[in-house]
Amino acid sequence: MTLSTEHSTINQPIPTYGFEQVLDLFQKPFMDLVFQAHAVHREHFRAGEIQASTLLSIKTGGCPEDCAYCPQSAHHDTGVKAQQLLNIDDVLEAAKSARRQGASRFCMGAAWRSPRGKDLERVAEMVREVKALGLETCATLGMLDDEQAQTLGEAGLDYYNHNLDTSSDHYGNIITTRTYQNRLDTLQNVREAGMKVCCGGIVGLGETREQRARFLLELSMLNPAPESVPINHLIATPGTPLADSKALDWSEVVRTVAVARILMPDSFVRLSAGRESMGEPVQAWCFMAGANSIFLGEKLLTARNPELEKDHLMLEKLNLTLM
Repeated sequence: MTLSTEHSTINQPIPTYGFEQVLDLFQKPFMDLVFQAHAVHREHFRAGEIQASTLLSIKTGGCPEDCAYCPQSAHHDTGVKAQQLLNIDDVLEAAKSARRQGASRFCMGAAWRSPRGKDLERVAEMVREVKALGLETCATLGMLDDEQAQTLGEAGLDYYNHNLDTSSDHYGNIITTRTYQNRLDTLQNVREAGMKVCCGGIVGLGETREQRARFLLELSMLNPAPESVPINHLIATPGTPLADSKALDWSEVVRTVAVARILMPDSFVRLSAGRESMGEPVQAWCFMAGANSIFLGEKLLTARNPELEKDHLMLEKLNLTLM
């Protein structure tokens, strides 16, 4: 098989997988699974290239949702203080810094259940101004109805992030204030408004391997599959219900990335939260397994992320370049 060095422009049919087939992928010998995922990656993307985004919290804390993993939830005592929406000058300064650091996409996150009208208009203005800098834009603001999605689409927002978080059969153990169907409805509104979808989830929420398989299958069955798929490794935060969660074994994180790459060959698979605890060798395995996107910057909303210099040195060691 000839492995291309360029992003595929050929419309080849993507194999259809059922649950048992996805579970079989998870259970393959580790090296065989990584080899298969790496081959798929090279068929659809240039070898050795990494897309970089930067994530800024534009409104922190005080969220009314009860997500068991989230330090920004008002239901949990984590020491995160609620802050108001940032002003546009601060957002633009952060976007310019992200561009200098090598990011091609600037993501804005707000701890809301759903944005209010006046706040949404301010975010739409941020989107327009950030795009004027030559950056792709992404936002995660909670649930959107069709009119809210249309407002962001008209402002030129490129991506909207709204994660499924976990499989539908484990979801109720993690979140009770928003249903799984609520998330699907928001994703549909985003698509109809003409935006691309950034949608993934978190591993290490106490789910089984079977539930991880179901989660990835459900992601891949979105029509179309998300253009960007963030895979987060739980950061167990004191004060949250999952504070004492046992860390998922590193090999299972790599397996999750590999299966995501096989199921969604045209999507960017982003190695997101939790990279700081992985270390460079595990991250290298994830890149080998098909991850081709990361967040740059020392903070992801309220969570720590590897230092910029450390990330650039790692990419240099691995002969990986930013797109």
